[in-house]
Amino acid sequence: MTIPGREAQTKIIQKFMSRGLQIVDAARVDVRGSLKFGSCVHIDINVILKGNVVIGDNVNISPNCIIEDSVIGSGVDIKENTTLSSATIENDCRIGPYARIRPGSIIGNSSHIGNFVEIKNTAMGSRCKINHHSFVGDAQLGQQVIIGAGTITCNFNGITTENTIIEDQAFIGSGVQLIAPCKIGRGAFVGAGSIITKDVPAKMLALCRPREMVLKALPDEAPGNV
Repeated sequence: MTIPGREAQTKIIQKFMSRGLQIVDAARVDVRGSLKFGSCVHIDINVILKGNVVIGDNVNISPNCIIEDSVIGSGVDIKENTTLSSATIENDCRIGPYARIRPGSIIGNSSHIGNFVEIKNTAMGSRCKINHHSFVGDAQLGQQVIIGAGTITCNFNGITTENTIIEDQAFIGSGVQLIAPCKIGRGAFVGAGSIITKDVPAKMLALCRPREMVLKALPDEAPGNV
């Protein structure tokens, strides 16, 4: 891809601004490909748009975002330092800050992807929430799925990539590891800190935690204490 120089970039940006695109600083936004946009689209500084990008109405893109070959629906708020690559963001979503949406991902209507979340090759239904510091890869999510902070789908075993299915209204607690392939049934609940290696039936609770032990502390005068 040939990247236009700064003078050419400024002319491109000014052309888009004359058509109603709201850009904070024409000198600090790059368009490196094809851009289609609706009404009331606001783009802040240091945003790079690469390849074929389509943006709906009433969209806000915050500073330092990189968007490549992606479709963004209407009413979407892309927070700071977010990267989208070959992804689809449906209507009324909130993404980031510091989120990374990788190729093959579809974020359903009215979903929220939190900060430092990475999504890879995953399709999700509407009104899902994936909170901060989670990784969801090679998965299929239904509607109204909630995934807590620090949860990961363990999708690669060193040889093959496996899939995770999470059905409608399932709740995955914080710090969970889902060892693919596995299926979490509709309305199931997975307790925080669990390591799940088998399917969880619908509307059931799954827990997998080592037994907590509380031991007497060594006295202060014990040898070797510092």
